[in-house]
Amino acid sequence: MSGLATVSAIVVSYRTGPRLHECLYALKSDPDISEIILVDNGNPPDAEAWIDGFLARTDKVRLIRSGTNPGFGTAVNQGAASALGEILLVINPDAVIRRGSVGPLLAAREGQSEPVLVGGKIFDTGGHEERGCRRNTLTLWRALGLGKWTLEDQQAPTGPISVGAVSGAFFLMGRKAFRKLGGFDENYFLHVEDIDLCRRVIDSGGSVIYQPLAGALHYGSTSKVPSSLVQAHKAKSLARYFRQFAKGPSERALVVLVTPLISLVLKLRG
Repeated sequence: MSGLATVSAIVVSYRTGPRLHECLYALKSDPDISEIILVDNGNPPDAEAWIDGFLARTDKVRLIRSGTNPGFGTAVNQGAASALGEILLVINPDAVIRRGSVGPLLAAREGQSEPVLVGGKIFDTGGHEERGCRRNTLTLWRALGLGKWTLEDQQAPTGPISVGAVSGAFFLMGRKAFRKLGGFDENYFLHVEDIDLCRRVIDSGGSVIYQPLAGALHYGSTSKVPSSLVQAHKAKSLARYFRQFAKGPSERALVVLVTPLISLVLKLRG
């Protein structure tokens, strides 16, 4: 690994489809990744058969399969609990890491006090940066349009920059720091757990960094899950996040008032 820290890649799969193959093969062939931990949250029999075959052919992959789907954050925590690497690399099962990305992610950590969370550039099949790779800290006011949240329409940085949040689809964090913070909040089943983790990193005196020199191709929308169910989870998670980080009685009262609107807005957007 050419002197780099040992890196454990964690992939959570739930009815992901064949894009999982590309994700795992890219991780397998990357010399900077020392182990792959695949958490199978539920896949059809043919997909599980392929996973078992991949496992048999690959020395550096380990499988966690409980037969249940406890949610994304809980599954990542399960992977992190058994990880042997000094560094955790979390990547979506429908994302393909660009070779040579681990080095820049690690370089962005240098000189920073723990905890440090570094996210890379996530791009679509056209090479365009996806929404949500670099963001300000999410507040209720920004969610209501009283301030800017996502930053992808701003000039692309040429090197690492501090941000309020990055995407949970592709990020790197020290194993000890991740565990010390308690990992992902398992009360989020799907969505927003990454924003919550970034918020806690910053609130604890750490840094969230966006590193454009590291990248992953993200296909997106590959899981065979109804969009209405995904939106319902997102609405529930946003409501929890705003309650969790509300400041003062007035903001807590406002959260109570706007929470019923969150689900409606997401349905209209969908």
